Amino acid sequence: MPNFTKKEIKRSFIKLLNEQPLNQISVRDIVEDCGINRNSFYYHFQDIPALIEEIFIEESENLIKKYPKVDDLDACVDSIFQLSMKNKKALLNIFHSVNRDIYEQYTMRLCETFVTKYVYTVFGQYMINERDRKICIWSIKCELFGILIDCCTNGLREDYIDDIHRLLELSYGIPQMIIKQSNERSANLENSN
Repeated sequence: MPNFTKKEIKRSFIKLLNEQPLNQISVRDIVEDCGINRNSFYYHFQDIPALIEEIFIEESENLIKKYPKVDDLDACVDSIFQLSMKNKKALLNIFHSVNRDIYEQYTMRLCETFVTKYVYTVFGQYMINERDRKICIWSIKCELFGILIDCCTNGLREDYIDDIHRLLELSYGIPQMIIKQSNERSANLENSN
């Protein structure tokens, strides 16, 4: 029964968040919508930000499980974008609230997880020093995160996904270039010693 109650709280909250801004939703609204008492809400969640965080954790973990290996960033970007579009209004209401940092934190974590898996899956066989590999991951992660934040800032339009895919096409080969540069630099350093 407690699991059912917790799911209902999340469902009600997302429903309300798709209807109105976050700052207009109270614990009272949530419990009235799902037909439970306030104590039941507080049994499961400390407050609304804790509820938001748990929803993001759950959705992030589900998405990460879907891609145990990443050999194609396009598929991951599609999944993140489709997840965002599924509850677009709710997501934008969180994005434009004082709790935006929760969204940013989990979006950054998703980007880092997928990019790390991608770099290790696709370029794992290449010899590259760990520092350069981390820099490559950091660069791609930050680029992807910035794009997703910009999409939200501009209303999360559906046509953004085409532009993101085009950017991924245009930037194809950049990680390979980084690896090549890293190997050449390492070889030059070894030869000079």
